Amino acid sequence: MITSRALEYAQSHRPSFLAQLKDLVRFPSVSSQPKHAQDIKRCAAWLANHLRKIGLDSVRIVPTPRHPVVYGEWKRAPGRPTVLIYGHYDVLPADPLREWHSPPFEPTVRGEDLYGRGACDDKGQFFTHVKALEAYLQTERALPVNVKCVFEGEEEIDSPNLVPFVAGNNRALRANVAFMSDSQMLAPDRPAITHAQRGALRLEVEVRGPKQDLHSGSFGGAIHNPLQALCEMIASLHDKVGRVAIPGFYDRVRPWAAAESASMRRTGPSDAQILHDARAEKGWGERGYSLYERTTLRPALTVNGILGGYQGLGVKAVIPARALAKISFRLAPDQDPKDIDRLFRRHIARIMPGSVQSAVRTLSSAKPALMNRNHPSMRAAVLACWKGFDAVPAFLRTGGSIPAVSIFQEYLGIPTVHIGLALPDDRIHSPNEKFHLPTFYKGITTSIWFLAAIGALRRLRASPREEVEAKAAEWSLAYDH
Repeated sequence: MITSRALEYAQSHRPSFLAQLKDLVRFPSVSSQPKHAQDIKRCAAWLANHLRKIGLDSVRIVPTPRHPVVYGEWKRAPGRPTVLIYGHYDVLPADPLREWHSPPFEPTVRGEDLYGRGACDDKGQFFTHVKALEAYLQTERALPVNVKCVFEGEEEIDSPNLVPFVAGNNRALRANVAFMSDSQMLAPDRPAITHAQRGALRLEVEVRGPKQDLHSGSFGGAIHNPLQALCEMIASLHDKVGRVAIPGFYDRVRPWAAAESASMRRTGPSDAQILHDARAEKGWGERGYSLYERTTLRPALTVNGILGGYQGLGVKAVIPARALAKISFRLAPDQDPKDIDRLFRRHIARIMPGSVQSAVRTLSSAKPALMNRNHPSMRAAVLACWKGFDAVPAFLRTGGSIPAVSIFQEYLGIPTVHIGLALPDDRIHSPNEKFHLPTFYKGITTSIWFLAAIGALRRLRASPREEVEAKAAEWSLAYDH
């Protein structure tokens, strides 16, 4: 349970930690682009070698049909809980490159921020936990808990091979709790624990008409334009007040008590803050809910892209032979992606004009996840955030979806403690992505304390509230959040 030497090590090794994070960010580990397949492998090899250097055992690179998983463990604490640490080393494409102020894969420090693709999502965030492990192993030669690390290379493409990996290694991955950082906090001095996430469903809708593109002068008004038909179908997916207009879509969306809304108003971002972060002037969506509720408690349907017709300069008088739309759903707790997939296909078949044909393809899905805020591991996280940031964390919902959270819940039966370390202005998924370095260092401190707090519990199911309250009193910390 001793943390002092680990904390001193983390403090004195900040320059080397930053240098190592830069090395990690330099890899263009873009999982969605085949041209970067070798970069993914090189990044995985670097990470595996780094885990060996800091003292983890049984480190290996596990191949999957696409990109590998990096695994490492330390299991020399008999009788102590086991923590499964998760992160992802893959990143999104850096496009558009012209909007970056410095090359995306040449990490650059400006002020208190490290700029680079993946610096925050998720290399910098998960690296805080790697550095916490190093701090313990290089000073105490031991960890306060048993640890299993799973770092995947496919999260940005919806983790298609994580389910087979977890299901196929169910016994080897057994743990008491998962621990990760891949979400936002409210501000540099306002840490956050993400306890709920929406599910996801991504699809393509293709509409086909004539066998080939047609001259719009010769056939306009006589042949139904697939692009027009697709736009009409998409326009019918929402009603005039912003609700999804698919029959049965809301059947399993649970109502929430007024106390939950009141809690969200106290702890979550305001409408003004969300509009500021989005750089938008006005909100939109389902009436009767705040913007924070619309992006977390309520489900949503988004059109992510439309393809069809002429896209070049000038004009081209054409009726396209086909058109395609990419559509995604964000699902509320209790909604099942399989049910929504079925309802969507049924709706598309019902509204499709007889003059065209359509096809729906499912690309990926993830179930919603909801964690128990009173689980002892969550209370240990509160203590750790207090120690790391000198502030009681807020419990937040996120509108995004990280497949690992629901996968660990379903296949391993364990909760995930998710301490977000991204600031609202870190530009995740955008040009000039960055990671706030003071938060990086505080994240390492928080991780050191979380491992200590979990180790102090010994058994997560034995009198959990009393154990954590006792530990809070010992550390002279405010317990009741």
